[in-house]
Amino acid sequence: MAARKRKAAMAAGGAALWRRLSAWLPRGRLGLAALLGRLSDRLSRGRDRRARRSSWLLLAPLLSPPVPVITAPPCSLCPEGAHRFQWIRNLVPEFGISSSHVKVLSSPAEFYELLKVQIKAAKQRVVMASLYLGTGLLEQELVYCLEETLEKSLQAKGSPDLRVSILLDYTRGSRGRKNSRTMLIPLLQRFPGQVRVSLFHTPNLRGLLRLLIPERFNETIGLQHIKVYLFDDNVILSGANLSDLYFTNRQDRYVLLRDSPEIADFFTELVDAIGDVSLQLQQDDTVQMMEGMVHPYQGDKVAYCEIANRRVMEVINSARTRQELLHTKTFHSSQPGSSLLSQQGSQAPESLKPEPDTWIYPLIQMKPFGIQIDEMVTETLLTEAERDARIYLTTGYFNLTQAYMDLILGTRAEYRILLASPEVNGFFGAKGVAGAIPAAYVYIEHQFFSEVCCLQQQERVQLQEYSRAGWTFHAKGLWLYLAGSDLPCLTLIGSPNFGYRSVHRDLEAQVAIVTENKALQQQLHQEQEQLYLCSGVVSTSTFEQPSRYVKLWVKLVTPLIKNFF
Repeated sequence: MAARKRKAAMAAGGAALWRRLSAWLPRGRLGLAALLGRLSDRLSRGRDRRARRSSWLLLAPLLSPPVPVITAPPCSLCPEGAHRFQWIRNLVPEFGISSSHVKVLSSPAEFYELLKVQIKAAKQRVVMASLYLGTGLLEQELVYCLEETLEKSLQAKGSPDLRVSILLDYTRGSRGRKNSRTMLIPLLQRFPGQVRVSLFHTPNLRGLLRLLIPERFNETIGLQHIKVYLFDDNVILSGANLSDLYFTNRQDRYVLLRDSPEIADFFTELVDAIGDVSLQLQQDDTVQMMEGMVHPYQGDKVAYCEIANRRVMEVINSARTRQELLHTKTFHSSQPGSSLLSQQGSQAPESLKPEPDTWIYPLIQMKPFGIQIDEMVTETLLTEAERDARIYLTTGYFNLTQAYMDLILGTRAEYRILLASPEVNGFFGAKGVAGAIPAAYVYIEHQFFSEVCCLQQQERVQLQEYSRAGWTFHAKGLWLYLAGSDLPCLTLIGSPNFGYRSVHRDLEAQVAIVTENKALQQQLHQEQEQLYLCSGVVSTSTFEQPSRYVKLWVKLVTPLIKNFF
């Protein structure tokens, strides 16, 4: 069935390509020769991309360590339901939980208040991964909450149990005289045995390049972009950073997974793994690598990336093995007459967890380390989306990779793509060259819209611009509605923007949440509706507005720099 769907998707993609070519068809021999040259180059590149992608998809299940063969338990759902996505567990660990443990948040203020509450209630661990920590009053209040909680732990009887681990990006976290580092140094000085601050430095920023590129611009080479905030066994996944805008009027997405120790353990181990290959902030504001670790920009790049790959994949594969063993044990223990139930007798029902109705799959993308799991899963979801299925995809920075664009234009599902209008783009009104970035996004959006119109796909692929006075837009992810369903059964939520940076340059993480629970599906549906409610449909007239005017130099430069933002 999957093979037939892939062939159908490829056929649809081929038809779309020929429709595009027919629109480009020039007159005369010279024009035809040029067309054939472009066609040859495009097909060669497409073959290479498909070969690489298909090879990875075929080999992915074989690349992980051997695990016991799992016999899937019988389920009441047909393959057309939520269980159709269980193939993802061939790549990453699958965490089955109750939908009652999932809460979708809707506003920056709610996100901020939850962070403070969770920090104050933490007893064993606080783990926070973000691009940076801001330097305003709201961010300082978060630091005070951490200090207060650490102080309580220190005063408790016996040795303090609470451990705080913070992972940020080195370049963004070091920007300016007052920065993320200076905000956190007091915690390191007061609680040296309990606090760890790791600053990831991309291995691609090194040598002469590192010396020549000025501050802010050096962040275009690669970043630590993961956003995960966990407190004991509670995990918040989001695209929001730890900055006052994200606590007040910068719209993002947020989901809380309560009482989920296995998921919390996974992300703790993931942040620890990245932290181990990152620079460690010291009490005097210097940084140094852990003893014996290859330096990210002074040491051998290949050796560093191999070590980082090994550390991260150990986390993914060990968690996957643990979850499959747990799945096997739970399945067999639930069968009538099993030896486990016989041994436990009447105590067994109380000790078993309720049957999960929601599944969490962590998707990691770290192309600098050769890890492309999120990219593979996202491309497969887009490829397998059936006719009349609906995909609502949102990104604060509309700059899709060519592979994602080809799949959207060449497959059969309906798409509603939400993106930022220029006025709610985070770079709107910025000084210098950065001030032209919203115009560059308008140019990219216009090019994509023109291609949609050229293929006469306006009904199937619709663009919508988020607009809200006094706010900026940073939400990313997607919601998947199966054909004939009014509610989504899958969502992707986390840090990736579906652009070149997310796929090729930065460290990213998101989760696929798959659920068959109607109440949780309704939560996700309401979240989607609330975001799209603040949008307008893009049409030809949209780009005739004065605010959509793009200067010639921006049009010329955008193709050269679009892979950096």
